[in-house]
Amino acid sequence: MTTLLALDTCTEACSVALLHNNAVLARDEIASRAHTQRILPLVDEVLSEAGLRLNQVDALVFGRGPGSFTGVRIATGIVQGLALGADLPVVPVSNLTAMAQAALAQTGAQQVLAVIDARMQEVYFSQLIFKPCQNFVQNSDLAQTLGMVGEWQARLEEQVVSPSLVLEMLQAEQGFNPNDWQRVGTGWEAYAELASLPRNSEILLPSAQFMLPLALADVVAGRLQDPLTIEPIYLRNNVALKKA
Repeated sequence: MTTLLALDTCTEACSVALLHNNAVLARDEIASRAHTQRILPLVDEVLSEAGLRLNQVDALVFGRGPGSFTGVRIATGIVQGLALGADLPVVPVSNLTAMAQAALAQTGAQQVLAVIDARMQEVYFSQLIFKPCQNFVQNSDLAQTLGMVGEWQARLEEQVVSPSLVLEMLQAEQGFNPNDWQRVGTGWEAYAELASLPRNSEILLPSAQFMLPLALADVVAGRLQDPLTIEPIYLRNNVALKKA
């Protein structure tokens, strides 16, 4: 039985979730500039509630971006320190894909357009389609806890682009029908260019609890990483230069 601890600080949200004994414990806050003060107390809370120590966890999961430059670095640094201290492997998860997983869990959507406001007249964007993992079809306990477990395949790879280019790419797809796609994230309402495709879900930001089923598929497939090898995914690597 797998025990996973997930954490995320890449956006305004700060969240921690624990999968243990086929149950999930989760904490979600809007922390904005207080991620470094809140993330470790939230980790302590869920571990204490489950009666676990960190070294009793099988693997750590973290939101590896995209998101705010500082938030992505915080998540990567915190999970690296925890993993090295407790000798644990790590599973990185895309924040955009985590929102797609939330849409699957809450609405059953298996086609998702994820858009997070990246500031500076840009958005983080991906177009995702869900493929169930057959290993979990018969596992009723996990299915009841996590919902469908599987992998999200990118129809359009995650990228940082202008809002208008999002529309151009989607409209260029043969047979694209916006009604077939669940739209999640803060980006839809942040820019007037996306007004023709308004957000049609309540999902604004990623949450660690929806990283758990994504990580579980990676654990089963053996895609675990040494904490020394993990890297943050900014998408926009020249953010400091642009601001200057």
